[in-house]
Amino acid sequence: MRFLSSGESHGKALCGIIDDFPSGANIDFDFINNELKRRQSGYGRGMRMQIEDDKLEIISGIRNGITLGSPISFLIFNKDWQNWKDRLSPEALDIKDIENSEKILNPRPGHADFSGYVKYRFDDIRNVIERSSARETVIRVAAGSFAKILLEVFNVFVYSFVEKIGRFEINIKNFNKDLFLLAEKSDVRCPDEKISIRMKNEIDAAARNGDTLGGKFTVFVKGLPAGLGSYCQWDRRIDAKIAHAVMSIPAIKAVEIGSGVSSASSTGLGFHDEIFYDDRQGFYRKTNNAGGIEGGITNGEDLVVSAYMKPIPTTSQGLRTINLKTKNEQISLKERSDVCAVPAASVIGESMISLVLADAFQEKFGRDNVTEMFENYKNYINYLRNI
Repeated sequence: MRFLSSGESHGKALCGIIDDFPSGANIDFDFINNELKRRQSGYGRGMRMQIEDDKLEIISGIRNGITLGSPISFLIFNKDWQNWKDRLSPEALDIKDIENSEKILNPRPGHADFSGYVKYRFDDIRNVIERSSARETVIRVAAGSFAKILLEVFNVFVYSFVEKIGRFEINIKNFNKDLFLLAEKSDVRCPDEKISIRMKNEIDAAARNGDTLGGKFTVFVKGLPAGLGSYCQWDRRIDAKIAHAVMSIPAIKAVEIGSGVSSASSTGLGFHDEIFYDDRQGFYRKTNNAGGIEGGITNGEDLVVSAYMKPIPTTSQGLRTINLKTKNEQISLKERSDVCAVPAASVIGESMISLVLADAFQEKFGRDNVTEMFENYKNYINYLRNI
């Protein structure tokens, strides 16, 4: 299973194609549209989220609510397109007819503006802005929703919460669904009500100063069996695939699996998760510092992945930069943007990890049909119980 996306931030629509999704899956479109809504929410989001009302429009791959096994293609239309259709028209237009046609030449430090301008030999940075924008992540969440639907067939559930925004953070070691439900009630997706208020105040202060904030979110997955992934080749290790997927989210600068950061200052006797067994639980651990993965393979414990997000490069105060033509010093572009997008990023993180896990399930149990996959899965679970 894989997906591709296309489209620009202010273009007519964004397009997604999911390839190799199994046949026979019942698709809940209300669930998918609610996932898109979750991505749009969160304290600190910009005015763009008040314009858009993201809804999925299926083009192919589903009949009467059931997947066919053929590519699933879909569109999510941009309402803001009406305000940009002349400036971003695919057709050649007389430059005199294009409103605000002045070239943008003051790249934002920390954004793709400069590197994209150089790489693709543009004469201004608008084309870079349109594709590198985090607006593209709406397709990731839509595709990830399909992956979640597949995972739930196997009683695998993907959750997330925000652990840190700015100076304020929580420290949680025990992950459960109740934690997720508390996060869902918070504007900043933090399960601690008092810390949520402090995070919101921090976001307000950044907005007043023309600044932005980053933070940290954690995704945890329950119900995974041992045995997904492989140590046989570097690109089959499931932790490597997860790190790749999460790092691809705009503004993510670091990924941690389990207690990966603290492992550097731990000892072997103090860090590793000792293995126990009883007739009721089978094999189990009393700790989960490995975050559910050992040797590039899931070990049956909860998967725990944390991601660190930098402050958004687009600030209303601006940063010092250089005009790409004149080489004179300027203030960076002040494009409409968020003050803090960590809550939204946590939802995107759920989707990216779900996509990796859904593919791992297909690799292990079959790619063609959901019923066939589930039969193979039941046989495998029976094998695990009788080791």
